[in-house]
Amino acid sequence: MQKRLLILLILLLLLIASASIHAATLKIATLAPDGSNWMNQLRSCATEVEQRTAGRLKLRFYPGGVMGNDSSVLRKIRIGQLHGGALTAGGLAAVYPDIQLYSLPFLFRSFAEVDYVRERMDPLLIAGLKQRGFASYGISEGGFAYLMSQLPLDSVAHLRQQKIWTPEGDQISLGAFRSIGVSPVPLPLTDVLTGLQTGLIDTVGASPVGAIALQWHTRIRHVADIPLIYLYGTLVIHEKALNKLSTGDRAILREVMEDRFRQINQQNRSDNLGAREALQQQGIQFHRPLDGARESWQQLIDKVEANLQEERRLDPPLIQQLQRLLDDFRNTRG
Repeated sequence: MQKRLLILLILLLLLIASASIHAATLKIATLAPDGSNWMNQLRSCATEVEQRTAGRLKLRFYPGGVMGNDSSVLRKIRIGQLHGGALTAGGLAAVYPDIQLYSLPFLFRSFAEVDYVRERMDPLLIAGLKQRGFASYGISEGGFAYLMSQLPLDSVAHLRQQKIWTPEGDQISLGAFRSIGVSPVPLPLTDVLTGLQTGLIDTVGASPVGAIALQWHTRIRHVADIPLIYLYGTLVIHEKALNKLSTGDRAILREVMEDRFRQINQQNRSDNLGAREALQQQGIQFHRPLDGARESWQQLIDKVEANLQEERRLDPPLIQQLQRLLDDFRNTRG
């Protein structure tokens, strides 16, 4: 009798072990609010992955920042509480500094330049993340951030008078602003609206969609109509968690994720163009540099670029490759 019970117990343990090997749930955090296009796409992705793996792989999302900011999410990934996160480039800098390559202030002048560069350099950045133990399924555009303020921003002189927010931990933006005589105020994303309301800051860098989604547009009246920074992020999953999956399930996850990220990238661009029009309809003024101010803005941009190259916060060969691509594009297409 005891021998039979022992055999049954062993079989039960084997079944439990088999289930744990063949079924997995990946826990992924994001700041994106539930109900947003981003979350709708990710939930659709989770449904398709679960169906195509016959329930062996499930994705559980924690939206709305319930798991904290980017640094908190990374810490929870390291201790195994989470397996992945949808993070900004600045948030991932602690893992892979060069992921911030596209975040250089005043780098891009148009979306056409963005598309030309990203087609050639996205694979390099994704490979760099993989070397640090994180799988990325594509870079998702957040759009161009513009300087938005409660006060006019039609000249460099006005810019230097503002109390400008920079994302907490974003050393590139912090150094760039300081190099041109601006003393920025670092804050986590979650504290920006309060900072605008209390007067701790009066100027932010945000995309049109971001400004509306985060309610920052209720505290600003002016926009400097020069692309400040290209915003983007990616969803990463720790390789340690992925190594527990079968090769087939990993392939399905990648195929579905990459497809969704292409869709998210396209939709975000369209949404930003619509949001820009919405801001203008609400009376927010977009200021192009006046003819007499264009030279001072260009001098500011040149100084930022020179300072960043001197500090070498990013891999010099990557920066050089990026600059060559931009030069090629500008020389051939004017």
